[in-house]
Amino acid sequence: MPTTPDATGCLIAGGGPAGMMLGLVLARAGVDVTVMEKHADFLRDFRGDTVHASTLRNLDELGLGPAFADVPHRLIDTISMSVQDTPVDIDLRHLPGRHQHIALVPQWDFLELLAAAAEREPSFRLLRSTEVLGPLRSGGAVVGVRYRDADGEHEMRADLTVACDGRGSTLRDGMGLVPKSFGAPMDVWWFRLPRTEGDPHGLAGVLGAGHAMIVIDRGDYYQCAYIIPKGSDARLRAEGIEALHRGVVDLVPWLGDRIGTLTDFDDVKLLDVQLNRLRRWYTDGLLLIGDAAHAMSPVGGVGINLAVADAVAAGRMLAGPLRAGRVRTRDLARVQARRWVPTALIQGVQRVIHAKVIAVAVQGADTTAPAPVRTFTRIPLLRKIAGYGVAIGPLPEHIPAFARR
Repeated sequence: MPTTPDATGCLIAGGGPAGMMLGLVLARAGVDVTVMEKHADFLRDFRGDTVHASTLRNLDELGLGPAFADVPHRLIDTISMSVQDTPVDIDLRHLPGRHQHIALVPQWDFLELLAAAAEREPSFRLLRSTEVLGPLRSGGAVVGVRYRDADGEHEMRADLTVACDGRGSTLRDGMGLVPKSFGAPMDVWWFRLPRTEGDPHGLAGVLGAGHAMIVIDRGDYYQCAYIIPKGSDARLRAEGIEALHRGVVDLVPWLGDRIGTLTDFDDVKLLDVQLNRLRRWYTDGLLLIGDAAHAMSPVGGVGINLAVADAVAAGRMLAGPLRAGRVRTRDLARVQARRWVPTALIQGVQRVIHAKVIAVAVQGADTTAPAPVRTFTRIPLLRKIAGYGVAIGPLPEHIPAFARR
């Protein structure tokens, strides 16, 4: 289906990591592809900003490594945690390949990098300030979307529609698809604190008895994740900002000289942590990937990279059918079959960490590190395996030859 004002070959709902990567890969295959992004830009704070070694390798394969090097970012090769006063270190310096690290980069810069590369392809278009309202259906199949832009409401037809619109997916809800929830013991408060020259760098975390915190070095500031018990946001805010100050300083005393810059809860954003997965990621004419198919916990910071891997696999497997103008439901089933195992495996690990580590920390039931943590610290091989699992993960994807530059 040629791209026209009201038709496209592949319509992608959502310009996040999955949507932009899929759009780029398909456009380089010559597929007519349209990405609809409801915001005018990518500038949303406290989105996932960890770009792991697997995704860095994908950028190299796309020919975007030098462009990424010019984007302001931080590289970390060790992850340091303290779990009930037990040090836990994950060393990334033994990873295979040239990227023995994780990059911390503002997600808006990462997305603009992908968008700029995609917009150099003649068959690609990105429609900003364009909100997908729901699926367009015919005979039980999805044949496009209803959407709204500055000129009102419209319809666009497509050979294939892909939902990359996140954990609150409009297309998923419009189809009545409900993911299975695995629950989570915590939510996260995100906020910033100043960083000064001489401060520790990298990524560090402290899980104590009753509270926990992750501190991420972003160059001139720290992005802080303060972990709270699930559903306790309103109650804890009612205790006042001073209670948060005390909790932060108790966990990370050296932040005491700057915690006063956090003056009220307007600067503290809540992340409602979800861990869920659809049983089936597709229906006739529609594929769901990334958080729309499987919302990930922030544990390990793997969400972006799993979404990117979904997109790379989908682009590789669907470019041919899309070029031919005939995408069958079994083609979509193949994408899920490829990506289900790594998704389920990573979520399984996250569920164990939720139950055995996070829940213990936020509930304050014990002051000693859980047995799995003590075992982990004693066996160096486990730390290497953990580094590989976080930074590369199971069944990593590679950019197909037709999309490499």
